[in-house]
Order: sequence, then structure tokens, then C-alpha cells
Amino acid sequence: MPTLLNLSPTDRRVIDLMNAQQRELRALYQDTDERTEPFDPAILSGEGSALLAVEEDGRLLACGALKRIEPDTAEVKRMYTIPEARGRGLGRQILNGLIERGQFMGFRRLVLETGDLQAEAVHLYESAGFRRIPNYGYYVGIENSLCYELPLEG
Repeated sequence: MPTLLNLSPTDRRVIDLMNAQQRELRALYQDTDERTEPFDPAILSGEGSALLAVEEDGRLLACGALKRIEPDTAEVKRMYTIPEARGRGLGRQILNGLIERGQFMGFRRLVLETGDLQAEAVHLYESAGFRRIPNYGYYVGIENSLCYELPLEG
């Protein structure tokens, strides 16, 4: 039975999942290190951050995180499910957990970015109530980026 865990961004298993995500995205978008958003897992620690993972039989299958980007706004980061565990609702489990954490931490909204070739991710976010917004921050001017927000109830 999959279990939702709060983990540290320094957990080696989480770092391995995030690295696998980046490799998969670079292959999908034929991307390079120079174009991909720079990322340091340490930004997912501290106040206003949360990192969740789904574990089953001692193995991490999925992860996702929140990172404060404004006093009332957190960004959903590093949503990833390993290929062999997809279709089991683990991404939804992570996303729901992040939404709950965001509400608990007092954020008024969540934002995120995904790519235009990630139809499953777009469906997940839109079905959870996220709506398209203009690209923000790092993603301004990146044509294949799709940005979303979800207003949170108190």
C-alpha cells in the first residue's frame, strides 16, 4: 500500500527521483543543461517549503514539493512519478497532499509550471482546479512552458 511521507530534500532517494525527472524532461524536450531551469534541492527546505513522496515496499515511487516564492504564494516543484508506477493515482495523491500543506501553511495560492508536451501533467493540474496564467519568473518568454495557479481557501 503506497504511503505518503514528508521527507527532506537531502534524502538521497528524493534526489534520485528529481534527477530522473530532469533526465526524462531533457529527453522529451531535447533540452540541454544550459536551457533547463537551474535547480538546487536545498531550495526545498526551510520555512514555506514541503516535500512529499510516496513510498511502497521501501521504494519511492513519486515526489513533489512546495517552495515559497512570495509571502502568500508557493510554487509546486518537482512533481514526478517513476514510469512503472504511472496510472495509479500517485501524482494525484502527492498533489492533494501539497494543496493541503499549502492551505495549512497559510498560502493564498499555489502556482506551477509544466511543459506543453506533458499532457498527463496538464490534465492532472487542470482536473485539480489549476487554471492557466501568464508565464511568471524564470518561465517568461519560454514558449513551451505552461503556467498555472490555484487560489487556496483559508
